[in-house]
Amino acid sequence: MQPGGEQRTEGDELSRGRHETKDERADRRWGELMQEIRVAQTGVQILFGFLLTVVFTTRFPELSATDRTIYIITVSLGAAATGALIGPVSFHRLVAGRRIKPHAVVWASRLTFIGLVLLLATLASALLLVLRVATEATYVPWLVGGLVAWYLVCWYVLPLWVRGRYTNVDDGDGD
Repeated sequence: MQPGGEQRTEGDELSRGRHETKDERADRRWGELMQEIRVAQTGVQILFGFLLTVVFTTRFPELSATDRTIYIITVSLGAAATGALIGPVSFHRLVAGRRIKPHAVVWASRLTFIGLVLLLATLASALLLVLRVATEATYVPWLVGGLVAWYLVCWYVLPLWVRGRYTNVDDGDGD
């Protein structure tokens, strides 16, 4: 029996080590998500801001049609990543006070994941453009491919490996 006369089972939320309610867990997860988003938002906003200025440089008219296409794709990806990574803030604002924070956390987390995938695509596209213009070397796609592979290892492969390696099925909610 828990305080207040509530009986808890072994797999119950309050017996998983943190001893937090569903609402407390949602609050904690929301705070953690906002901290993570701050890091990604800063990077994507700086990159996107830089990309928006490129079109006004003196060298932009000299870009080949291929490089201009890469630029348009890069700016579009940056805009999409910015939208997805800022989306959770708007999401929270619009649903605040409705007692649906656990659902808001799930949807904001999904937007953040999509934003990170779009950020990866933006970085790859921006690297391709910059390195093509800077070097015109034939190895540029290979270099960009190697960097994308590195991002994939750092952002997805390693965390998924650690999650699989150290997560005990009986640990509970996956935090």
